[in-house]
Amino acid sequence: MTMQNKQTPLDVDTEPLKVQLETFLDEHRAALHACLDGLTEEQARRSLVPSRTTLLGLLKHAIYAEKVWFGEAITGRSRQELGLPPSADDSFILTREDTIESVRRAHGEACEASRLAATDLGLDDVLRGHRWGPLPLRWVYLHVLRELAQHCGHADILREQILSAGE
Repeated sequence: MTMQNKQTPLDVDTEPLKVQLETFLDEHRAALHACLDGLTEEQARRSLVPSRTTLLGLLKHAIYAEKVWFGEAITGRSRQELGLPPSADDSFILTREDTIESVRRAHGEACEASRLAATDLGLDDVLRGHRWGPLPLRWVYLHVLRELAQHCGHADILREQILSAGE
C-alpha cells in the first residue's frame, strides 16, 4: 500500500488542515500495512502476548476501525451491513482464510473506501452514523490517527520480537 498523495507530513506543513490530517492518517495506514513485509504466514500469525494481538490481527483490526469510523460514522451503514464482527476485540480473530495477501488487500480497500467517504466533507461536518452520537469529522480523524499510531507501536514491538527470534 502506498500513501494516497505520496507526500509525507513534512511536505504538507502549509496545506489546509484536512490535507495534513489525511497525510498523517495515510502515513500510519501505510506503516501498519508494512508491518507484514517479508514475513511468513506463521510469523504474521505468531502470538507473543496473552491477548489476541498478532501482526496479522492488528492489520485485520485496522480494517474494522476504518469501517467503523468511515463506513458506519459517515455513511450510516450498520456494522452488520458492513460485515463487521460484533466487537472490536473480535476483529483481531483470524480465520483460515486470512492470509497476509487477503488481509492486506482488504485493508487497502477499506482505506480507499474511507478516503472516498470523507472526500466531500469538511472537518467541521457532523457525522451522525456512529452509535456514540454526532461527531465532527475532525474528531474522527484525530481518533483514528491516535488508534493507528498506537497499533503501529504495537506492531513495531511485535515485529522486532519476531525478527529477533531469527526463525
